[in-house]
Amino acid sequence: MKHNKKTNAARRLDELKIEYRIMEYPVDEEHLDAVHVAAEVGMPASQVFKTLVVRGDKNGIMFAVIPGDSELDLKALARASGNKRAELVHLKEVLPLTGYIRGGCSPLGAKKNYPVYMDETSNNWPEIAISAGQRGMQIIAAPADLQRATAATVAPLIFAE
Repeated sequence: MKHNKKTNAARRLDELKIEYRIMEYPVDEEHLDAVHVAAEVGMPASQVFKTLVVRGDKNGIMFAVIPGDSELDLKALARASGNKRAELVHLKEVLPLTGYIRGGCSPLGAKKNYPVYMDETSNNWPEIAISAGQRGMQIIAAPADLQRATAATVAPLIFAE
């Protein structure tokens, strides 16, 4: 499948010969949250996964990929990643660390290959959406393929409803 606009995330999936599609949507600077994005791409927010940049006290920077309508359980992530504590990095650090801006952070194709932790609910869906690494673009693919592409550790990472 050919796309005109290639992001690093899309190129990575191409290299791995993973099937995906890109969905573009209008960017609203006021609403960069995953719930808004989900409405734009016509998917439930629990199927549109957001990528958070987190720092563990032992193992440093990592990505947490969780459903758009959920909150990251930092203790659960710390446990899954072998850290005692974990905290979200400051917004101003996201770009220098990853090469991505808020609202366009992808677990694929970042400046460095940080470890990726994906919430286990990703496996509840035939396909999920993640950021393509650019505002206004989502990559939609099978969770198992995205887990393989990011070498993700799948674990419970969110607060139960």
